Amino acid sequence: MSFKKALLSKYLGLFLVLGMPFMAHAADASADAAAVAEAAVPKESMFQAGKAYIAKVSDRLADTVTGKSEELINRAMEVIGVRYRWDTELPQSGLDGSSFVGYVFKDKLGFLLPRKSTQMSRVGKPISREELQPGDLVFFNTMRLTFSHVGIYVGDNKFIHSPSKGTSVRVDDLGSLYWDKRFDGARRLDGSDNLDDSERQELLNEVKNLKRKSRSL
Repeated sequence: MSFKKALLSKYLGLFLVLGMPFMAHAADASADAAAVAEAAVPKESMFQAGKAYIAKVSDRLADTVTGKSEELINRAMEVIGVRYRWDTELPQSGLDGSSFVGYVFKDKLGFLLPRKSTQMSRVGKPISREELQPGDLVFFNTMRLTFSHVGIYVGDNKFIHSPSKGTSVRVDDLGSLYWDKRFDGARRLDGSDNLDDSERQELLNEVKNLKRKSRSL
């Protein structure tokens, strides 16, 4: 591997470790990273450049999700009827609450979210119920645990999710008695997060696994 490619690879790793959702289609990321590689800067300077780049991309991330919210919702709707199955990641075998959300965002937008709903609740910025827009994540306390369930807001006070064992992906009303009393908050993806180092590393490891799988195809 050339020095330029190696440095570019390290730069992408830095971008992910700092907690940004993985964007598989960010074309200008390669251009900016290549510019850093050309300069052959030391690690300390590269770290600062990485932080500056993340700050720049963060400003655009929320707009990207909002701008493609219709595509995101349409993709989520295509999964309606897929049965609930715990700890699986593909519609063919079933999806649980968090894997449904993770699958839709990864499949449609190329964003890699943490696996657990509690971890997802620390990605992006918190928003009020009144601020909800299609594509925002909505969280619920369904197991006497905060943020134990997650869905995707679709508009008109509705959200789509994979509820529980014995059910399938469906649309529900936030105003219904069951979901209203269990509503735990909402988040909008904006490039920020409150993940700890181990959770960021877990996300980075998942990216590495995906890369290995793609090379073996």
